[in-house]
Amino acid sequence: MEFIKSKSKIIPGFFVSILIAACARFIEGLLPIHLVGASVIALFIGMTVNSFWKPSILNPGLKFTSKKILKLAIILLGASLSVNTILTVGKISLSVMVFTLLTCFGGGYFIGKALGLNWELSNLISAGTGICGGSAIAAIAPVIDAQDREIAYAMSATFLFDMAMIVLFPIMGRWLGLSDMAYGLWAGTAVNDTSSVVAAGYAFSEVAGDFATMVKLTRTLSIIPTVIVFALINIRLKKKTESPGGEKGKESLAEKVNFMSLFPWFILGFLALSIINSLGFIPPDVSTSAKELSKFLMVAALSAIGLNTSFKEMKKAGFAPMLHGFIVSVLVVIVAITVEWGMGII
Repeated sequence: MEFIKSKSKIIPGFFVSILIAACARFIEGLLPIHLVGASVIALFIGMTVNSFWKPSILNPGLKFTSKKILKLAIILLGASLSVNTILTVGKISLSVMVFTLLTCFGGGYFIGKALGLNWELSNLISAGTGICGGSAIAAIAPVIDAQDREIAYAMSATFLFDMAMIVLFPIMGRWLGLSDMAYGLWAGTAVNDTSSVVAAGYAFSEVAGDFATMVKLTRTLSIIPTVIVFALINIRLKKKTESPGGEKGKESLAEKVNFMSLFPWFILGFLALSIINSLGFIPPDVSTSAKELSKFLMVAALSAIGLNTSFKEMKKAGFAPMLHGFIVSVLVVIVAITVEWGMGII
């Protein structure tokens, strides 16, 4: 009876999150072109609602949705990822992506330190810029124990740059005289969110849009190693935090801490589904359904995150997160086009 009572507390917040997610998907569908994804729309709807109304009865459900449902969405995302995508696009795009990812996480680390941002927020912005916008931020956030407001800051930083790139990329591509393939590779590796890549790609040409989309799908695969790396880094940081130093500290930590409990278990489900899908054991229609459900649950989780974040809290972070996102994004754009030029693609 107590179990049912505790679980029933989750329903109001979960229901409101689902409702906002449905509204966000509806608004996304009304847009003539994919200017912005439902995840970002849901985040800002949630933050707006939070400014006027958020009864305490919603809190248990919002916490459940922003944490547990988010992890379930990430697990289901694995069913739509296939290592075979790499073979479709080829080694060219992978070469460019190696440099852009190094720029994001290497340059982002020093930029974050210079701007005084904490480790979690700096890397969320870098992940959103380097991999795939909101999906990467959502996947890495629970691994590094990021707070809801940090997720909102990172989403906002990458979103604003994406909006500018949808307009500027086709103009710059034509000014540089890029071919469809060169432009598609550039947009697919330098623009953040999938919907923004699609918008920027097809604004140039249909061929460029197709190629940019394939490159973006390959880029999404880097979520897998990135999440694992950050999980290991976070475990190491926790170890340092809890250890008082010296050999005695290490011994006491080993006695007190169960490292298996620190490892994010949902990654195993995510990896398992990715491998199973790569081997061809998941039917295409099931994979597509899993991806759609994953995307909707991720939108619901971001609705909950938005409801847990206020514009007043975001103002406290100041201009630094936006500046971080802008600098890293500009660096990625420059590095991507420079690598293409160096490889003779342009």
